[in-house]
Amino acid sequence: MMDAHTIGILLVGGAGLAVLVWVLHKIGKVLIAMFEALATIAVVFLALWAAVKTLVWLARQILTHWRTSITALAVAVWWQCWGWPSLALTLTVMTTALAVWRCVDLVSFDAWVGQWLRAWWQRWTIYAPKLPGWLHACGLSVTDITTPTVVSLNVLGRPRLRRAHHAASARIPKVVGVRSGPSWDQVRVRLVPGQKPEDFDEAARALASARAVTRCQVRELTPNVVSIDFQRRDLLADPVDCPDLEELASVPGASVDLRRVWAGRNEYGQDWQVALTGSASHCLTAGASGAGKNSVMWCPLVSIAPAIRDGLVRVSGIDPKG
Repeated sequence: MMDAHTIGILLVGGAGLAVLVWVLHKIGKVLIAMFEALATIAVVFLALWAAVKTLVWLARQILTHWRTSITALAVAVWWQCWGWPSLALTLTVMTTALAVWRCVDLVSFDAWVGQWLRAWWQRWTIYAPKLPGWLHACGLSVTDITTPTVVSLNVLGRPRLRRAHHAASARIPKVVGVRSGPSWDQVRVRLVPGQKPEDFDEAARALASARAVTRCQVRELTPNVVSIDFQRRDLLADPVDCPDLEELASVPGASVDLRRVWAGRNEYGQDWQVALTGSASHCLTAGASGAGKNSVMWCPLVSIAPAIRDGLVRVSGIDPKG
């Protein structure tokens, strides 16, 4: 049988153990509450950080591509407010009006609408998705490659070289803008550190082949921005016939309008007329050898041949190279 001393020790030990368990229980509850609070704070912080990062990205995209953003927002608001039938009808009417405008006056249409629509289409369908790959394939990307060499010995004592390959991150110039004319596309790209505009000059022929065009030229806009110009088509490749001299022989010189002298065709295929009198009578022609500069000089002279014949216009020229 246990004596009173042993029973007292057991009672005291049991009470101490109960107190210890109670204290540990309270500490556990406090720790659980602290961990739950920390987890909640971490989740809220991560959610706020993700939301701020998303808002910053959206703001940057809206500021960078504000035309596309405004158009997409307008379409979405129209869809929600008036439904898709009215939106489809409005787009059909606008498309028809633009098509009629293009047929009636191609020059003004291209100056006000056509070049912007073409640049938007070319950027998002060709240059934004494809140009980074072309630049990388033409060697116009900066790659950080770290491949340490590890020498290992096998049981036969023969050394073997092993390279630890790491994923190389290629930094590619970013497209910052696209302009599109009737025959040329001007793509502005921002260089990455380690590149210079001369690198793009050397790769111009390779870029032309990648774009499947005959000509490509590079212009330096700023020290870290270049314009890669692609000639999609040459609208002035075919020569234009001069007026028939036999028909001009019967034209009186006084009927020649020196304010609107026919000088050929422009890049839209329309008549190009220049003024030989008044404040706009100066014409400067520049180009490389074989560029066809003489046609700019001879075509107006042929057009005013009756006035020269009748003595109403006197022609004099000077050739500084002579």
